[in-house]
Amino acid sequence: MNILKFVSVYPDEQSCRDNFKELREKEGVICKKCKSKTHYWLKNKEQWQCTGCDFRTTLRSGTIMQASKLPIRTWYLAMAFMSFSKKGISASELQRQLDHSRYDTIWALMHKIRTAMGLRDSLYGLNESIEMDEGFFSIATPKGTKLKRGKGSQKQKNVAVLAESIPLENIETGEKMSYTGYYKMKVLETQKAESINEYLEENINDMSIVFSDKSKSYVDISDFVDAHYTEKSTNETTNTTLKWVHIAISNAKRNFLGVYHKIEGKYLQLYLNEFCYKLNRRYFGNRLFDRLSIALACSYWYVSG
Repeated sequence: MNILKFVSVYPDEQSCRDNFKELREKEGVICKKCKSKTHYWLKNKEQWQCTGCDFRTTLRSGTIMQASKLPIRTWYLAMAFMSFSKKGISASELQRQLDHSRYDTIWALMHKIRTAMGLRDSLYGLNESIEMDEGFFSIATPKGTKLKRGKGSQKQKNVAVLAESIPLENIETGEKMSYTGYYKMKVLETQKAESINEYLEENINDMSIVFSDKSKSYVDISDFVDAHYTEKSTNETTNTTLKWVHIAISNAKRNFLGVYHKIEGKYLQLYLNEFCYKLNRRYFGNRLFDRLSIALACSYWYVSG
């Protein structure tokens, strides 16, 4: 879907509300009170009523849009611009495109959409052969912070990156190759092994095979997976064993540098959410907006609990 088709399909607020209602019903409306999935629609109230306990759920309840006063069409337009742009769009540019008076409102709106992206991707784990490494991402230095000489790391955040590497073999030539599947990126508060272990347990199958360098933080990985292979970090390792994970790190850094002026450390994970969400759906093409609207229609009070 491009912007011209978007305008024809969603010309007004009601068309967006109707679509959002349809998406929520397909995903399954879940009662916050009793967790029942059986509801009926009260047209005059624009709410669902639970057949079990009579608890009512509004059109936005339980979704990322909950408590938002913005029209749903504004949300849809924001999703459209964020999904139509391959590299992303800044909050100031989106504010200009939406002709909205307040920058802070659009900035918060985009972060909520990025939160939904991260929640959706958290539902899926990685399997088979997995490359793992860490990258340091530059962040904005808080005002008033005085950096000590030689302490450049104070302006960086450590990010763990996982990439599915699926091996292939050319039938005609016998050449070994691979293609990449899904990715995950997580800002780590520490570089200790405990942080890595917790991240792996949450995101990969215990029958997976993990490839990494010889970092001391990875000493316990073999306890959580079927096999763990390590290689000394070299240029050859970067281009072969850990090829896909390093390409992802490089592309993410280039993307952030080209689109966003500064990224504060506490918001870095949200930008990584968006990058990974788009990367994991890189073959969806014009259907990316449709997938994103589904992500926002999910009842996260149930999923995240």
